[in-house]
Amino acid sequence: MIYPTLSLQTVGLVVGVLLLLAHLGALFFAPVCQRLLRRFPRSGEAGAVLLTVATVWAVSLLATMDLGEFSSYRQIFMGVVIAGYVLTLVFVREFLAVRALGMLLLLAAEPLIEAAFLRPETSRLLLTVLAYIWATAGMFWVGKPYLLRDQIEWLGRGVWRWRVAALGGVLYGAVLTIAAVTLYHG
Repeated sequence: MIYPTLSLQTVGLVVGVLLLLAHLGALFFAPVCQRLLRRFPRSGEAGAVLLTVATVWAVSLLATMDLGEFSSYRQIFMGVVIAGYVLTLVFVREFLAVRALGMLLLLAAEPLIEAAFLRPETSRLLLTVLAYIWATAGMFWVGKPYLLRDQIEWLGRGVWRWRVAALGGVLYGAVLTIAAVTLYHG
């Protein structure tokens, strides 16, 4: 277990509340959120910050996780991640924020899956499905970062699209929060 202290209830509550708050903000402050989101894909500052967070997270995972027969290569793996960080900051300026967000989504999917692992509750699938959506989106955004720009543009074209997406996020966050409080125990 990489995250031994994360229970299904804790993860469900944190993720549910974050989804709820983020999508309520998108619903009630749509013009501000749309303006910020349109600038995000090409933001060098956001990219550097998110890439730094992703690198620290990845290195801390490599430092603590069981690598099995590859444990003797732990320092090399950590060095490769740090070298990749530096090289990415220097040479990959285009859509760096989107790529770094994709990396964070890939990293964030793991605690959700781990918290739901071998749990009997069917409602655990709320977290598992979300984790796989994040992982899939993360892979696409790392490899094809212009897709997020296009997705943001598509959502911002119609008021109804934005509202439906925001309400969907609010609903999913609320359901996940309620499940965490009422169904996830122990």
